[in-house]
Amino acid sequence: MNGLIKGTEVHFDDTHLQVTLEDGRIISTPMEWYEPLKKATLSQLKSYTLICLGTGIEWEELDYHLNIESMLQIAEDKVA
Repeated sequence: MNGLIKGTEVHFDDTHLQVTLEDGRIISTPMEWYEPLKKATLSQLKSYTLICLGTGIEWEELDYHLNIESMLQIAEDKVA
């Protein structure tokens, strides 16, 4: 294992952004943590691309990038 946290799928609903990792785990964080995504239309949200060998997500139309590992760090910051 190379230690990189890689996503394979992105899902979302009105309240959460979920990323399925290549090992089957799912990271779920509140959409309210990502202001550009919270304001986006459903069509814009669906138009994502996994980038950087699956370690990041890009919403080109929104000019927004998210490092998947940062979702874990954001979660730790919100809990602390």
